[in-house]
Amino acid sequence: MADPFGLLAELTYRCPLSCAYCSNPLNMAEYTDELTLPEWQRVFTEARDLGVLQCHLSGGEPLLRRDLVALVASANALGLYTNLVTSAIGLTRPKAEQLRDAGLDHVQISIQADAPSLSDSIAGLPSFRRKVDAMRVVKELGWPLTVNVVLHRQNIDRVAEVLDLAEDVGADRVELANTQYYGWAWRNRDALLPSRAQLEAAEQVVRAARDRLSVIYVVPDYYSDYPKPCMGGWAARQLTVTPNGDALPCPAAQSLPLPTASVRSDSLARIWNESPVFTAYRGTGWMPDPCRSCDRREVDFGGCRCQAFQLTGDAARTDPVCHLSPDHAVVTDAVAAANSVVDLQLVPRPHR
Repeated sequence: MADPFGLLAELTYRCPLSCAYCSNPLNMAEYTDELTLPEWQRVFTEARDLGVLQCHLSGGEPLLRRDLVALVASANALGLYTNLVTSAIGLTRPKAEQLRDAGLDHVQISIQADAPSLSDSIAGLPSFRRKVDAMRVVKELGWPLTVNVVLHRQNIDRVAEVLDLAEDVGADRVELANTQYYGWAWRNRDALLPSRAQLEAAEQVVRAARDRLSVIYVVPDYYSDYPKPCMGGWAARQLTVTPNGDALPCPAAQSLPLPTASVRSDSLARIWNESPVFTAYRGTGWMPDPCRSCDRREVDFGGCRCQAFQLTGDAARTDPVCHLSPDHAVVTDAVAAANSVVDLQLVPRPHR
């Protein structure tokens, strides 16, 4: 068993935005007992000792943590590469300078679209101008910048313009990730899932843009013949710690009916090596057919356990995205609906 490579530290689920594709837990209002600074410092130390090299500071909106600068400084002092994953709401120049002085290595800023009206409508808050200003500050202070865009039916037709914006602000990398249908995004799936024509047009734009930009484009699962490997395999190289200290193999795993594991009551090493939430689907021994006898079982590892549970009610089923899955019809039906439905109104996630 390999050591974990990356830690996703979900510092808070509080967020000023109300994006309709949010994948945070539907019950996130219950996550009020956030880990303290000393608790996170212990988590960072245990993660470093376990072999973690990268620490991604996320949320919610991590800038809502008043101790964010101290958190960055603590991770930096341990030799962890730190990446701030942010909406940029609150990333003023003074705050950015404090984070730079604390040793922050990288900034990843999410945008919803290239135009103020559409971006603000999706985010549920007038935020576009602040995001662009923050991106320019990030580059002026010398950080590498990743611009992240969650793609869906409402904004995928603007990929060319989004890439132009990213190039204009000097982004070092652009991540175009199609929506993952968990949390609030699941409630809005019919309004978010793009059509095949939209996807094909976007893919052409991305291919042309790669001559001038570093672009990562994540195809939506529902349009793939085979599922993507879950985080490189369940509990293989990544782990997540939620705001209240629950440890998970991936951010969506809180939805599965598995025993919880908390850094407040156990060490990260013991959780990684022995906790049922990490061992349940690690490797290939748990797999049913058709995965068990498939040549791709160590390529995609049966796909996403959370998606299998979301679509079938059984996390051990073959991911229905796979065309070999006995449940594949639930995906083809959703795709058929996306290619015939008129545009539906998004239901924004309630503010917290």
